[in-house]
Amino acid sequence: MESQGTTVLHETVSYAPHPLPARQFDRNTTEPISFYLSNLEELLAWKPTSDDDFNVATIPLANREPPLHSKRPRTLVCHDMKNGYLEDRFIQGSASRDPYVFYHWPYVDIFVYFSHHPVTIPPVTWTNAAHRNGVSVLGTFITEWTRGGQLCEAFLAGEAAAYHAVAVQLGRIARFYRFDGWLVNIENTLSEAAARNLPLFLRDLREQLCQDLPGGLVLWYDSVLQSGELQWQNELNEKNRVFFDACDGLFTNYNWKEEHLERMGAQAGERLADVYVGIDVFARGEVVGGGFETDKALRLIRKHGFSAAIFAPGWVYEHLGKENFLQNENRFWGLLAELLPTHSISTLPFSTCFCLGMGTGRFLAGQEEEVRPWYNLSAQEIQPLFTDQQAPGGAGSWLRTRCSLQDAWNGGSCLLIEGIIPPEAGHVAVHLFSFQLPAPPKLFLSLLYKLEEKLPKVAVALELTTRDSGSCHVGNVTALPGPVTRHQPQPLPTLPPHLSGLLGAGQQSTAGWMRRCYKLELRDCALHELSLILSRHQRGRQERRFSCRLGEIQVLDADGLHSSLPPVPSLQASQVLWHKGPGADQLSLSLTLHWSYPHSQARCFRIHCQGREQLQLLGVAHATLYRVVGLAVPEAPPKESCHVEFFVEPVLNEGVAVDQSRWGRLVLVYSNPASTSTY
Repeated sequence: MESQGTTVLHETVSYAPHPLPARQFDRNTTEPISFYLSNLEELLAWKPTSDDDFNVATIPLANREPPLHSKRPRTLVCHDMKNGYLEDRFIQGSASRDPYVFYHWPYVDIFVYFSHHPVTIPPVTWTNAAHRNGVSVLGTFITEWTRGGQLCEAFLAGEAAAYHAVAVQLGRIARFYRFDGWLVNIENTLSEAAARNLPLFLRDLREQLCQDLPGGLVLWYDSVLQSGELQWQNELNEKNRVFFDACDGLFTNYNWKEEHLERMGAQAGERLADVYVGIDVFARGEVVGGGFETDKALRLIRKHGFSAAIFAPGWVYEHLGKENFLQNENRFWGLLAELLPTHSISTLPFSTCFCLGMGTGRFLAGQEEEVRPWYNLSAQEIQPLFTDQQAPGGAGSWLRTRCSLQDAWNGGSCLLIEGIIPPEAGHVAVHLFSFQLPAPPKLFLSLLYKLEEKLPKVAVALELTTRDSGSCHVGNVTALPGPVTRHQPQPLPTLPPHLSGLLGAGQQSTAGWMRRCYKLELRDCALHELSLILSRHQRGRQERRFSCRLGEIQVLDADGLHSSLPPVPSLQASQVLWHKGPGADQLSLSLTLHWSYPHSQARCFRIHCQGREQLQLLGVAHATLYRVVGLAVPEAPPKESCHVEFFVEPVLNEGVAVDQSRWGRLVLVYSNPASTSTY
């Protein structure tokens, strides 16, 4: 089918080397990769070019409630795994089997990507995943050992212009790549002059971030002292307070005892939440807790009102192994859950397919279209709070939520809810998401679920709770005054015509997945919680076991739905590379596709190609550009040309399918140097 916006590009095949920058592209494949800076010279010389575009985060930091700067104790997670930049460096994803993923974002306020490279720029996939959940992302500026001391003396021991230049560059890097600030970690001794300038540098960096990145953060790691001596204090005190006063917070070392916490209260004053007490999950040194006893340390920290910095929670993956990782990960965070304040969703539309950003296959509309492992954190969608507990109602009853890679609606996973409805209960409720925002006048809810066929049927419904603003009006009925009102709307048999394409019509079933759509009319309310209710059809004296998969949930402002589609993407191509092979009479083609499209309306983009064969899915893009790598195409015969077509299919936030006539299309016509094109 012809696309409305077609670009035709003519190329003469050339095997001349055109190397792409090794910093931003893999040397072997030319795949785009995330990177770090290795020294002061690279930092000062850095300036953005079009080669950096793949590394720019596409997901803005989502609003959340309460906001980060509220005074309640916060939770920071510092990711440290084998010096970083592993499979997560591949911006378009990898075929990694059983990768490390983090997905317990509702518990986290700040995420730090840590490595031992001097300027650690967070891989864009991590920034996208964290931002989608309202979590700020920090890079790391670290100096260590003899070389670190030399680096520090080079920019700290001299005039203000030297450290100002470093502060300016760090601010520009954070702004350009769209992450949220820096953890500064100076783990080497300093001269008297460098130590004297260090607080001034921190203040300068903080001012640069305030100019370049509203809401940006600078945190200081407990290492060198005001004197320049390297001596970890495991607390905030007079020896390191000058650094705390110069930035947004202190991340303490890990070898503290409760007496350190008792002393810090007076030092911190009103800034208790700006002290992030370090917990090493690997339990190295003389520390409290660690591993599955991390709650011991966290409990003491919360007792004294401080924030917590959980270092290397990848212990679950590195120490316990890949097998049963998701189960062990849920156990680790479940043991900490009561000590981790959560934050709530505060904007609409809200939509999730529960994809973890990985899978053993890739699903589309309930059908598995690819059977191979994949990993890309940019594809991760918002996850619920996970539970594994005894349900109320008697011995033997239980309720568990977990991710399942065996089935999905879209992406690589769904949410699996298993449990037992006890004999004396009519239903169980599963809390999924918390909200804190004014309710729109008209709200649409959409639910996709699938029940285990071998078990007795249960009824599945959504329950939405609202908080009153004076009183809450549901439809034409005024609810009784009270702090919380529960709504269990009936599913719509059909939807208005202009919305049926967006939400799906009524109670349809696809590949065993059932869709239910609901409409609520609300007034003077704030959205509070969304839960799933599983009920027995008839009361009985026997327990009722259930297994329910959730494939998608949407909460939409009916007045904010887009009834018209954005314009067709106009495709361009650049960075075209040709190689002989891989087979006889074949060429290997690599190129970068780029286009324009409103980020707020597309969840992602599916990239297809078509030559002599049928349409082939190449991959999924989470930005408005995609690098095609090593595509095998037929070699053009002498004096003839061949062509290959590329298509960009937008996947809209509401999940509606976009007709192929509205995909972006580029026709690449190629020939040997002596050939001519007649396309």
